[in-house]
Amino acid sequence: MDERGVRGPGAFEAVRWWGRMARSPIGTYGALARRYGDAVRVPFGPNRAFFLLSRPEHAERILVANQDNYVKAFTYRPLRAVLGDGLLTSEGETWRRHRRVVQPVFAQRHVVGFASQMAETAAQAVGRWPDGVALDAAGELRRLTLGIVGRALFGSELEGEAERTGRALEALQRAAVVGTFLPGATAKRGVYQRVPGLGGAMKHLDGMVQRVVKGSSGGELLNLLKESGQISEAELRDEVLTLLLAGHETTAASLAWTFMLLSKYPAARDRLEDEVDKVLGGREPTAEDVERLPWTKAVLSEAMRLYPPAWTIERDALEDDEVAGVRVPAGSTIAVPPYLIHRNAEVWPNPEGFQPERFMGEQAHPRYAYLPFGGGRRICVGAGFAMLEATLVLATIARTHRLDLVPGVAVPVRAEITFRPAGVLPMRVVRR
Repeated sequence: MDERGVRGPGAFEAVRWWGRMARSPIGTYGALARRYGDAVRVPFGPNRAFFLLSRPEHAERILVANQDNYVKAFTYRPLRAVLGDGLLTSEGETWRRHRRVVQPVFAQRHVVGFASQMAETAAQAVGRWPDGVALDAAGELRRLTLGIVGRALFGSELEGEAERTGRALEALQRAAVVGTFLPGATAKRGVYQRVPGLGGAMKHLDGMVQRVVKGSSGGELLNLLKESGQISEAELRDEVLTLLLAGHETTAASLAWTFMLLSKYPAARDRLEDEVDKVLGGREPTAEDVERLPWTKAVLSEAMRLYPPAWTIERDALEDDEVAGVRVPAGSTIAVPPYLIHRNAEVWPNPEGFQPERFMGEQAHPRYAYLPFGGGRRICVGAGFAMLEATLVLATIARTHRLDLVPGVAVPVRAEITFRPAGVLPMRVVRR
């Protein structure tokens, strides 16, 4: 199948683009799209190509309509070496078996049962914040979301693990990006354990999982995994680690971006506080309140449009395919980046602007123009849990406090496995 009709750099120029990709993947994606358009082909080795496809119809074809033709890309090899075969990295029958076991806990009828724990944990965290003091909001939110996931899903108290876990995650994410550009033979757990810095990070994560599995009183998800009879001891470790990390890191990042945006857009924050005050009347939020907080949910949705936690989705093609007019040969690697799709000016007027009203009432955008949790059958199993958690946490904090960016502070981004603020996010906590 011939894909020469797609624009992109030639083989010689591609070397420079791949060098840029290793240093700044998200910046390079944007530069490629600005130069070549919504469909870009970049040579990647002999007789192989990388496609950057950033339209809603591209996402629909790859993630939904012809999803059987696309498997997790080779770029997930380093992550698989660390996380093992959890839902994020596994394929085929292993993935289907794990999904069947985990899915019932995240059914909506069960998820609402976690609401009181979510709100209570958030209220306790906010109660410890000193008034008028600048804190690392990103770190505080990671501590909060790790506490929620630990208690709700695994029956474990994990807030004390947050700082070391955050450092371990940073090391893991950096290694995963670098490992993408190394030979496949290096993507082995034993190899990574010998890397200075990364070995200690993996040891901490393994120890945390062991404490959860062996010492926990048992949360609903942990009990289900143990009692299913379908998960081996090694697979249990992989799944607990995957759900712990994915379940708190992405939500914490989304909340961090949300508070940063609210600090920059005071009118949106005023409207949020008015809604929270009217609906809650001074009490903590419940699951029943979520549908009565449309602006709160819209603020979160718009923050995830601008800063999607999973900023790129990558697949390898098993067979030749045609994706909205783009010919994709078997063996190609395809990136479908929500970050670029969410900024497509044809779909999202003023794409760089923060306008939560886009998500109020009927949504006019195409179905696959908004992919904060992916799409198709591999859509994030915890999407409902994450949205309930983020809504309740945002409402709980906004009820009593404001977070203001420290003046003059720029917020650099880090796009690796997740899309999050780079380093600390200094924000001043002010009691309302």
